[in-house]
Order: sequence, then structure tokens, then C-alpha cells
Amino acid sequence: MHDFREIGARLRNWGRWGDDDERGTVNLITPERLVEAAGLVRRGAIFDLGIPFDGNGPQPGGGRINPVRLMSETGHDQDFPGAFHYADDYVFMPLQSASQWDGLAHVFYDDQLYNGFPSSDVGPHGAKHCSIDKLAKGIAGRGVLLDIARLKGVEWLEQGYVITPDDLDAAAERQGVEVRSGDILLFRTGWRTKFVTDGDAVSFMAGEPGLGLACCEWLHEREVAVVASDNWAIEALPGEIETEMLPVHMVLIRDMGMTLGEILDFDELAADCEDDGVWEFFLTSPPIKFSNAVGSPINPLAIK
Repeated sequence: MHDFREIGARLRNWGRWGDDDERGTVNLITPERLVEAAGLVRRGAIFDLGIPFDGNGPQPGGGRINPVRLMSETGHDQDFPGAFHYADDYVFMPLQSASQWDGLAHVFYDDQLYNGFPSSDVGPHGAKHCSIDKLAKGIAGRGVLLDIARLKGVEWLEQGYVITPDDLDAAAERQGVEVRSGDILLFRTGWRTKFVTDGDAVSFMAGEPGLGLACCEWLHEREVAVVASDNWAIEALPGEIETEMLPVHMVLIRDMGMTLGEILDFDELAADCEDDGVWEFFLTSPPIKFSNAVGSPINPLAIK
């Protein structure tokens, strides 16, 4: 049986960037790496990797719901001098109901957050440490897409399929791309494709293909800065440890300090990469600066 605590202790980045660090592996996107990544913009082609924020999203209800948008003003019953009228709206939603970053205060175990901060720091007023606003300067750098679904020759991987380091290596070899220090790694399972095809939110959330625990070591060795996927929880579900919920989350977020991106759409980007053979790009995806929040909606852009 996999021992996630042993893996976490071995891969732990606590103190690596100082005892007061709250940014984790995003620190690996150095100024030098960012300058290199800017050079990947060659065609001026922009790919929107975010899903729509509306009531037709993948949340079936319960702990999270799809965004609810309401109009507060439509222009009706307005009486201003002259021709002026206006419309306003607002949104009610969980911060992690659609395309999102998981902040470093989102997941913890044994009463500790990333870098040893106490889990009691997360309270009714939010997270005192490791909140998403600590990444306010944004997540931007060299993005690399590994298309595991295409590697396997399927539209989408089966629910529960455990992606292995060998799968990641094989995809990189097939695509002729190398994953390097400071990269923002995207991996495609086809799970978003499945939802767009069948529109079944219950099936989408019932489980998923995703990373196995062994991939944590792979990400650590390559000094990946951020990892994101088209599924809703990064890792394979049902998971590899029957008695533990989301062990990959616990290792990546709590021990390694890695920000996770979920519920993205890579289909247009993947088709373009397959067509031109270029699987690297400049990626920018700043979180919304919600103070003390543990996650944030995003609209990631890949630019080639």
C-alpha cells in the first residue's frame, strides 16, 4: 500500500524558500524562467483554457454549485437626465466551482498546512497563512501540455485510470517536449471532453482519471512549479488508498507547496499543438485577489 505520509515527508519543501514562505513551488518560476517563457510567443495565437462560468457547469449540487449570476440593474425603471441607462449584475458562487486554483491553505493533514503553519490558521474569517492572495502577482511562465488521452488513442481516459510517471514520460517523448524546472504543467485526460459530450455533471464528478501518487516524485524531480488538468481533482478517483481521501492533494499541496489547477479545457489548445507540433507556450493565469481565500476562479490563457 502507498504510504502518502512517507512520500510527503521525502518530497517536503518546508523551509526551502524560508520559514515564512507562503508561495511554495511558484517560487520556481524565477525571473530568468519568466523571460525565457516570454520568448515562446511567436504567432500571437491565444487559447482560452477556462470553462464558462454559468449554470450549465459540472457541479451537480451539494458542497459546491455552479455559478449563479443575477441582474441588479437592467436599464428598466431608470430615470436619469438625458439618454443614460445602465446594466449591472453580480455572481454568487463557490470560489472553486469552475476553472480554479487550489491555494496552499485548501488542503492539510495532521493539523499542519504547507511550511508547517498550523491548520488552526484556517478559520471563519479565512486563512491567515497560505491564502490564494499570496499569489497575487500571478502565475505566469512556460506552460507545457502533456496529452495523455491522445497518447492512449482515446477521447477520454476511463474513470479511475491512474496516470503513471511512465505515461508522463511517454507523452513527453511522443510530443518531443521536455518538462523543466519552473514549468506550469498541464495534462489532458479528456475528462472535460467527456462532460462537453454527454453533459452529465453527476458522472463527471463521480470519479475521474488522474495522477497517481508516484507522479508526485516525478513532479518533484523536475521541479514543476504548478500542475493543472481538465479533470476536477488532479488525481485518479477512486484513489489508490481506500482509506484516504485525495492523498495526491495532501502530498502536493501540504508537503510540496504546489498550487493545483482544476476543471480546465485543453481541447482547442491540444488540437493546435498536435497540428503544429509545438507543445510549449507562454501561460498566464493570475488568481483573483480574494483576501484570505483558499482558492480562486481563473481564466487561464495559453499564448503561442
